Amino acid sequence: MPLDPTKHADWEIAEAAEKNMKTVYQLGEELGLEKQELLPHGHYVAKIDYASVLRRLAGRPNGKYVDVTAITPTPLGEGKSTTTIGLTQGLGKRGKKVIATIRQPSGGPTMNVKGGAAGGGLSQCVPLTPFSLGLTGDINAVINSHNLGMVALTSRMQHEFNYTDEQLAKRGLKRLDIDPRKVETKWVMDFCAQSLRNIVIGLGNKDDGFMMQSGFAIAVSSEVMAILAVANDLKDMRERMGKIVLATSKSGKPVTATDLDVAGAMTAWMVDAINPNLMQTIEGQPVIVHAGPFANIAIGQSSIIGDRVALKMADYVVTESGFAADIGFEKFWNLKCRYSGLKPHAAVIVATVRALKCHGGAPIPVPGKPVPDEYKAENVAWVEKGCENLLHHINTVKASGIKPVVCLNHFYTDRDTEVAAVRRIVEASGARFALSKHWQYGGEGATELADAVIDACNEPGDFKYLYELSTPLRERIDKIAKLSYGADGVDYSPEALTKAKAIEADPELSKLGTCMVKTHLSLSDNPNIKGVPKGWKLFVRDILTYQGAGFVVPVAGAIKLMPGTASDPAYRRVDVDVETGKVKGLF
Repeated sequence: MPLDPTKHADWEIAEAAEKNMKTVYQLGEELGLEKQELLPHGHYVAKIDYASVLRRLAGRPNGKYVDVTAITPTPLGEGKSTTTIGLTQGLGKRGKKVIATIRQPSGGPTMNVKGGAAGGGLSQCVPLTPFSLGLTGDINAVINSHNLGMVALTSRMQHEFNYTDEQLAKRGLKRLDIDPRKVETKWVMDFCAQSLRNIVIGLGNKDDGFMMQSGFAIAVSSEVMAILAVANDLKDMRERMGKIVLATSKSGKPVTATDLDVAGAMTAWMVDAINPNLMQTIEGQPVIVHAGPFANIAIGQSSIIGDRVALKMADYVVTESGFAADIGFEKFWNLKCRYSGLKPHAAVIVATVRALKCHGGAPIPVPGKPVPDEYKAENVAWVEKGCENLLHHINTVKASGIKPVVCLNHFYTDRDTEVAAVRRIVEASGARFALSKHWQYGGEGATELADAVIDACNEPGDFKYLYELSTPLRERIDKIAKLSYGADGVDYSPEALTKAKAIEADPELSKLGTCMVKTHLSLSDNPNIKGVPKGWKLFVRDILTYQGAGFVVPVAGAIKLMPGTASDPAYRRVDVDVETGKVKGLF
């Protein structure tokens, strides 16, 4: 029986497709990888020796570089990862040598409410189970590397509390005098666990550690994950690791991984993880999976290394930025492209009729509950109103010097009148429009989108950054808030303002990039406001410093670096066939 996304779950489609997968040896041969450059993890997943590939292909020109972003997310889903895979399949149908570069999913959303970001329908990355459940261990490596730094920090605090300067000197240590009230760094794990946001550690006697307030963040928010995303090679990674600031001394001096003699050991955990992972679409196009998601609380980009490798081996590389253009594309544009030196040829903005209705006034769905009946009825007025959000993101992409392609990710329930309204509004804005049915039909349904992207890539661009690194921090934040979010300006908490002034006065910190932390569910810092909010100011409550990754991190609104697990999480529907070992229920 032919697989039909309207009748079969994503995991059922993936399971069926996996019966006809190419081996990694076939994929490697098709890509032109040499034997020693392919590092298999079983028959269908491999790592790629990035350093060998980049040395061998150094003289080869790069392929075309395409970023996929979206409108502001809704509980209905926009299908950004699905579109990334679908576009890759569509370009394959057009005879192009193409590679997708996507982010490794976090166990947090995979086991919570969002899913694993493998795509959906007939546009998925396979094999699904290893993709969703840890893959080759990169996130575990990030966790171990990060937490080793925390071990070095907390044990040093204990020993400095228990020992005199003379006793420390006998052990080859100099007192760092760490201030327990100024330890911004938390432990990390790869699940959503709200009960671990704020904890107390070191309970007991002096042999049980230094008692202090601490907590956990989700692994993908770790600075180590950010370094994996932006590092150009192992040497660059090692240098960045040494610059990680774990705490502050009582005199106000930053305490780094180098000060704690742990940077080398932290890097050691990442030696294998720095190599990108090779997988495939269900139609057999190669997919490179590397680095982490969560553009709302992290950089939210696949790795620079993965993209560089792909660009040397393919005519077209389709990458993806987390969430909407206001945060994901903005970070791709002003951080990833700046650090990599790569310039994109096109950007795709994904929207759906249902999501546009949500932004246009339809009742906001509750995750885990049935979609309200209002979405089943034709309502062109809601669609047109919702296009205001789409137009905002079009303008954000245009500000980078790229002419965007709008992909309407088609659902079989969409009305022709609703589709026509979106096409009319998009084309009137000067952007390209493509209707894509990849979810239902795979690559065959994405040829219109592929053609639009090919045309966009052949059009001359004028790529430019929103700000220079010489621009003062608060001026940068103001630019991002006004252009990307539509804010009237920025307000700061007293603590954030103090930090901003100190960063601006520091000759090194003032030149770091700016990685915003903000809810992905609204253009504003209030997740409940849809569409295009007017008459508001962005509230920056804190500013973190990721010196190793190379950016400062303004934190807006009430967003948490450790998400919470919902009352009806996905893990309730995940199980194992004990006879075959097959995992069921992943999506």
